[in-house]
Amino acid sequence: MTRRVLLVPHPRRPDIGDIARDVATRLAAQGVATTMIATDAAALHATDIGPTTVVPDAGAANDCELVCVLGGDGTILRGAELSRGTDTPLLGINLGKVGFLAEVEMADLATTVDRIVARDYTVEDRMTLDVTVSHGAGVDSRTWALNEVSIEKAARERMLEVTVEIDGRPLSTWGCDGVIIATPTGSTAYAFSAGGPVVWPDVEAILLVPNSAHALFARPVVVGPRSRLAVEVIRDAEGQGVLWCDGRRHVDLAPGARIDVCRSAVPMRLARLSHAPFTDRLVEKFDLSVAGWRGNGAGRPQPPTD
Repeated sequence: MTRRVLLVPHPRRPDIGDIARDVATRLAAQGVATTMIATDAAALHATDIGPTTVVPDAGAANDCELVCVLGGDGTILRGAELSRGTDTPLLGINLGKVGFLAEVEMADLATTVDRIVARDYTVEDRMTLDVTVSHGAGVDSRTWALNEVSIEKAARERMLEVTVEIDGRPLSTWGCDGVIIATPTGSTAYAFSAGGPVVWPDVEAILLVPNSAHALFARPVVVGPRSRLAVEVIRDAEGQGVLWCDGRRHVDLAPGARIDVCRSAVPMRLARLSHAPFTDRLVEKFDLSVAGWRGNGAGRPQPPTD
């Protein structure tokens, strides 16, 4: 059987065609075919990306042994939509800035291709969330998230008024910019920017982080993986809201809308090349000042270089 890797490139990076062609050519030279969904191939001009087969979006990852993403966290989250629900793990090669979800950097491209060919990687399952949006007795939408579910106000000039429940019990009611419900994987993304804690990815938990809540008690909460969380937009509130999952899939929320969130039975499979502890990644990606202190014998932090 032919070995296949699905390539998911950043669609707008100027040099992405050259990078995708380089990866496809290196893999083909070692007997591994590459495929790409039609929308990506169209953006990259498929005739110029080397030995890559164009496939339909639906089921693109099914016959592949790996989904290889060439881009930053946004592109990786798009690749997650293609790999979730299959046995195909996802590997991110960072072409962006932080790239917290990426496993390797662009400088390691040649070595990474060799390790893909040798199947020299492990697979780690990450928690995802199931999300149901309802209004009254009817279900409006069902979706999912790898990083976070963000319930946000739709208009800048109005607060979003919500009631939050945990395991069927009311926790609090807030006027706020929004509420974030995140996985440990997503604890370093939007939830982190909103003041939530960093949670190691091997911890099984769900985070609830109020975003700019106008209240005396509006602290982040960490609950167990079997807890069920709900956010209800107050029925007589003037402002409407919008639900975003991983910043990619959205649902408009009218007053009275209810969002139920729980752990999904479908994990996200991530390919890992490194066995370094999560602490190393945390420091590398976020704490540039620590690197500056360590590298300066005079004891003054040095500015990071591009």
